[in-house]
Amino acid sequence: MDIKPFIRLIPDFPRPGVTYHDITTLLKDRAGFRATIDALAARFRGRPLDKVAAVEWRGFVFGAALADRLGAGFVPVRRLGKLPAQTVSREYQFEHVGERIEMQVDAVAAGEAVVVVNDVLASGESTAAAIALLRELGANVVEAAFLAEIAGTAGRRRVESLGVPVFALAAF
Repeated sequence: MDIKPFIRLIPDFPRPGVTYHDITTLLKDRAGFRATIDALAARFRGRPLDKVAAVEWRGFVFGAALADRLGAGFVPVRRLGKLPAQTVSREYQFEHVGERIEMQVDAVAAGEAVVVVNDVLASGESTAAAIALLRELGANVVEAAFLAEIAGTAGRRRVESLGVPVFALAAF
């Protein structure tokens, strides 16, 4: 199923020259949302996966549903200060501003197979930071999956340069 018609493009948001890829139109459509999770699950079904890690917040929606569908655990990768237990954190650049994400130190065990899920691949900065955190805790990151990839951005190169394959359901 082509998910592109379910993603609304909003020009000049959040600032002039940027086109925002709004996934709320996909989320509200039960058939579109189900088909999206089905497509992601088909990609990973039968592969030995222990966890699905997702980057806040939009990645959580798809990552949690995918983890449930695959019978895997779910790992939230959150903005700094949002997790209650001991964490590890990593800084990344978001629109030329330093941001930090974190995950709990007991979220993954050494050697666990993990797929990272995020909504849109553009710069790849937050996904690369999540991969670094997972590897710091000993996880084996097997792939990074996205709903959509923005063609012509550095994201795919950034993630693949870490030795992590990239999968996207759609490209814009």
